[in-house]
Amino acid sequence: MGRNDTTGDGRGRLGSALSGLAVAVGCVLFLGGFVWGAVEYQPYTVPTESMAPTVDSGDRVLAQRIDGAEVRRGDVVVFKDPAWGDLPMVKRVVGVGGDTVACCDGGGRLTINGKPVEEPYLRSSGPASLTKFNAAVPAGKLFLLGDERGTSQDSRVHLQDAGHGAVPRGSVSARVDAVAWPPGEMVDRPEGFAALPGGVSRPGPVKLVVGSVVAGMVLILGGAAYGPVARRLSRPGRNRGAGGGAGSGGGRGAAEAGARG
Repeated sequence: MGRNDTTGDGRGRLGSALSGLAVAVGCVLFLGGFVWGAVEYQPYTVPTESMAPTVDSGDRVLAQRIDGAEVRRGDVVVFKDPAWGDLPMVKRVVGVGGDTVACCDGGGRLTINGKPVEEPYLRSSGPASLTKFNAAVPAGKLFLLGDERGTSQDSRVHLQDAGHGAVPRGSVSARVDAVAWPPGEMVDRPEGFAALPGGVSRPGPVKLVVGSVVAGMVLILGGAAYGPVARRLSRPGRNRGAGGGAGSGGGRGAAEAGARG
C-alpha cells in the first residue's frame, strides 16, 4: 500500500521523477536569478521629486552597475560629484562631451547641437526649461537635467562652475532600469535621442533576472505540490476498489452458504 502511494505504476514513478527535476531546476533558476540580480543591479531610493514623473521621491529603483564610458544620452543615471554636494543623485543625461546643449528653441524644446529633442517624459507641457541656457559640454563629461524641470537642481545651476555644469563620466556608478517599489515599469530609453550620434543605450537584463526568479518559484511550488496532489487524486479509486472487493467476497460467501443449505 505504501509503495503504491509514493510511486504507483510507471506513470507515478515518472511523475515523481519529473517533480523532483522541476524542483531542482526551479532552485537553480530562483537562486541564480537572485545572484545575477545582485551582481548586475544595486537598489537605490530616490531622495527628491527632481525626476518626477519618471521616478518619484521615495521610489526604490533598480540601477544597473555600469562604467561611465557606457553612458548615452537619455540615460537616467545614479552619480556622485563633489561639486554637487558629494551625495548620490539621480538625473537624466541630455548631453555628452562635445555637445552644445541649449534651451529653448521656438517651440520651447531642448536642443542638442542645434537639433530639437522631443521629451515626452516631462511633466509639464510648457518649455523644457524656464531658465534659458547655452552650454558647451567638455570632453569626458556629461550634462544632466531632472525631468521635473521646474524644481530640479541640476546642471543649469552649476553653469558657473569649472565644469560648466557638467560632471565627469567616472562619477556615474549605475543606470536606472526599472522602478522596483512601489511596483512600476521599465525606465524607457527616449526615442528623441536615438537619432543623435551614438544613439541610446540598450536596456539591462532586469526582465531576464525577474523572469528567472519567477520561473524558478513556479517550478519549485509546482514540483513540491505534485506528491500531495497525486495522493489526493488516487484515494477515490483506491476506496472504490476496496468496496468492490468487499462486495464480491460477500456475494461468494452467500452463494456457498446457499449451496450447503
